[in-house]
Amino acid sequence: MMTKKLYVSAVVAVMAAATLATPASATAETVTARTVTPTATPTATALETRTTPSHTPVQNTPVRTVRPGERVDAGQGWTVWLTKQGKYWSGPDGYENFRSVVDGNIDRSQPGVSHQSEGSESGVFHSGLYYGTRAAGRVELTDADGRKTLATLVALPGRSDWGVWYVHTAPTQGGSPAVALYDRSGKLLADLPAWDF
Repeated sequence: MMTKKLYVSAVVAVMAAATLATPASATAETVTARTVTPTATPTATALETRTTPSHTPVQNTPVRTVRPGERVDAGQGWTVWLTKQGKYWSGPDGYENFRSVVDGNIDRSQPGVSHQSEGSESGVFHSGLYYGTRAAGRVELTDADGRKTLATLVALPGRSDWGVWYVHTAPTQGGSPAVALYDRSGKLLADLPAWDF
């Protein structure tokens, strides 16, 4: 009988100790959570600050696929078209120009960009080749004042490793804007520096 009472007393004592320990443990967890929460909030804010861009990211330009020889109205009396041999363009005067992609003057084994421009008091038509990549994202012109203008991209079917870009800008007082080719991830692939006439 005595043994049974001691056993019951021991069980009650263990249960009482467990009951007393639980609130202390819960209090410790709550305090720890309260201590951690203030330090966690600034960390989350800091992460947001680092991942939120300070400026609006530039979007990629869709590449328009055209058939060989298909005339593309480039605006303001300009026309461009592509064949397997290269880029053709003509202006309001009807005079045609050509830039080859097969004559060895460009190295299509690595990314590059070319630039031709013609203009008057009403504006300047810029165009060129981009090549050496199947992942062209955009071609961007930057004038002397830092203004950026995105070009339109056209290419032949079949994921060609070259294409044509074109864009119109306001008249300039001389000089040529910088031209840059980026891939779809925003990485700079090739560029031409600005220069004065």
